[in-house]
Amino acid sequence: MAEPKNEDFLDDIATAEAEELAEELAEISGEAAELDELRAERDEYKDKFMRALADAENARKRGDKARRDAENYGGSKLARDMLPVYDNLKRGLEAATDEQREVSAALIEGVELTMRALLDVFGKHGIQIVSPEVGDRFDPQMHEAMFEAPVPGTRAGDIIQVSAEGFMLHDRLLRPAQVGVSSTPAG
Repeated sequence: MAEPKNEDFLDDIATAEAEELAEELAEISGEAAELDELRAERDEYKDKFMRALADAENARKRGDKARRDAENYGGSKLARDMLPVYDNLKRGLEAATDEQREVSAALIEGVELTMRALLDVFGKHGIQIVSPEVGDRFDPQMHEAMFEAPVPGTRAGDIIQVSAEGFMLHDRLLRPAQVGVSSTPAG
């Protein structure tokens, strides 16, 4: 009967070792599962971090663009309000006759200097004159048609008169040039 006890003893040892091994495996698989969870959590945080970084970069770019736009176009209302001053100075200079220029040379020179100073300020702030010529093609992006008239020797869409110059503020139209356009049909 000693043999069965030995077998029982060996069975007990094998069972104990098997249980111990099972516990170790359970502990290892639990640690592996926890490690997998931690990796997934890390990946999720990394993804969130990368998105937040991209959002911050996009916000910086939008802020830079807004700042540049404010610098370039923030004074557009004031610039637009100054255009009639230019128009009036130009009309005054064009209206002066040779006789008036002789009699009031100092006054005319003062008006011319004022016009040059205004043009210098325009240039300093990115305002350029849009000056179409008679015979140029009408461009609805740059010109405003004030009237249409059939004029012999012209084609439909040709500029036949310039009423007022236009202005650009950097790459934006501040005021279109006001023109008359030929309506002469093709013949």
